[in-house]
Amino acid sequence: MSTADSFFDAAEYRGAVPSDNDWTAGWTAASGSKPQEIEELKGVVTSDVTLAAGKTYYLTGDYTVKSPATLTIEEGVTIIAKHDNIVDYILVEQGAKINATGTAEKPIVMTSEKKEAGAWGGLHICGKAPINVQGGKGTSEIGDAAYGGDDAADNSGKLSYIRLEYTGYAFSEDKEANGVTFYGVGSGTTVDHLQAYRGSDDGFEFFGGTVCVKYMIATSCSDDSFDWTEGWCGKGQFMVAYQENEKSLGYDCDCLMECDSNDKDNSLTPVSHPKLSNLTLVGNGSDSRGVRLRAGTEVELYNAIITGKEQPLTVETVNTENALKNGISRLNYVEISGVLSSKQNIYTNELFVKAEGNKTNATFTLENKFIGTTDGGKDMSADSFFTKTNYKGAVPSGDNWTAGWTL
Repeated sequence: MSTADSFFDAAEYRGAVPSDNDWTAGWTAASGSKPQEIEELKGVVTSDVTLAAGKTYYLTGDYTVKSPATLTIEEGVTIIAKHDNIVDYILVEQGAKINATGTAEKPIVMTSEKKEAGAWGGLHICGKAPINVQGGKGTSEIGDAAYGGDDAADNSGKLSYIRLEYTGYAFSEDKEANGVTFYGVGSGTTVDHLQAYRGSDDGFEFFGGTVCVKYMIATSCSDDSFDWTEGWCGKGQFMVAYQENEKSLGYDCDCLMECDSNDKDNSLTPVSHPKLSNLTLVGNGSDSRGVRLRAGTEVELYNAIITGKEQPLTVETVNTENALKNGISRLNYVEISGVLSSKQNIYTNELFVKAEGNKTNATFTLENKFIGTTDGGKDMSADSFFTKTNYKGAVPSGDNWTAGWTL
């Protein structure tokens, strides 16, 4: 081409890309190349596997990590359940580990192609910590894996900055999958900054064990936001439950917390006795219960806000109410939007009001659904697990730890 027109470069050939001057290299997708295939996660893991930072993976069916393997999931990984007429879930068995560590800027996201509650089976972790079923051993509802034992300090790995969306697949009428299910998980396991978003069963459920959790949020899960049973004796701080209303969701939500020890025999040990501080639990206005303490459970609950349910706080069984009346369990610095309901009339609303820091018929000013606290609270930091606070609630207006990584 003549260069008489200054716009054109001199060229003595036909075509656009000379073989010795591939100006498309580096910044374009190669000509004729296929889109990069997304790796599938399925089957059994028997040796260490790492899911690389920032990559996307398809979950197709059950993905089971067996001892002594470790599944490592790096920051920014997205796992998408395919939902191709098979049940998708991740199961970490006893003796195996999962180290899934995201960041606020690059969370790990476990989701589904089908963007609706119940689309896939969630994450299940089995440990060797004590549970209170007969014989001290159980079998997981999902995957039929063993859990329970006598190692309270058992370590199943680390979970941090993970968002689990649209879990709750119904395997049967009696078996639905939660966001994360902790089966006999021990206190050596690190759990912080997890969100269960729009699942069709519980957000987080604890079947015994001693695992401790921090910075947890359950959003619009159709059954219970948090659920414990079988002798959970862990700790928790900065826990949020928020439920949208049925009209906007298309389904209703049940309890903010459903709390049991063993519904077949309340006397079995270890008795559930978690120690929890700094909670904000916001219901959807339905007539279901907010926090429901029953089946012999014990609890220490401090610095909590409970609102948005006609019955924000109920106590229901003899062992549970006696533990509260006798000071084995404690409800202190707990503010509720109504009054306490007592089924056995042992631990009454009158006793609740007399306990340190409690308030009934409280009103709350919360921003953006659940942000905000009320003044006053119990300093729990004598126990090194707990961060020092001087307020009730989970998310201070000046420290929104949910920002960026949650929906």
